[in-house]
Amino acid sequence: MKKLGLLLLIVFLGTTISMAQNRGGQSQGNFDPVESSKKQTAELKEELDLNKDQEKKVYDIVLKGSNKMAEMRKDMQSGGDRTAMREKFGELRKEQNTEMKKVLTDDQYKKYEKYLENRRSSRGSQGSGGNR
Repeated sequence: MKKLGLLLLIVFLGTTISMAQNRGGQSQGNFDPVESSKKQTAELKEELDLNKDQEKKVYDIVLKGSNKMAEMRKDMQSGGDRTAMREKFGELRKEQNTEMKKVLTDDQYKKYEKYLENRRSSRGSQGSGGNR
């Protein structure tokens, strides 16, 4: 009976570890900057009531940022300095916000800031259960 209990414990732990590794790999390994940019632009179009010209410019800004972030993620996964990467992510966000401010009206930019805040808060609640 003890052997059976020990065997079940080992299987359970092995399965748990395997599932945790797969979940982490999916979120990082399958990042597609183009798809991500299309999705975010569609969300912004809805939230900010963008016209066609703004939509195109916003897509270009978001895609440029997504491509840079994808490169930074690869660098970080291959042993890059996390603190330096965090600073670069911050600089990239500032650049992106500056470019957005040029494209959006004042009212749209205020809505954009609220949109970003909502995204940050929803990400924070998702990440509270494990390592990031």
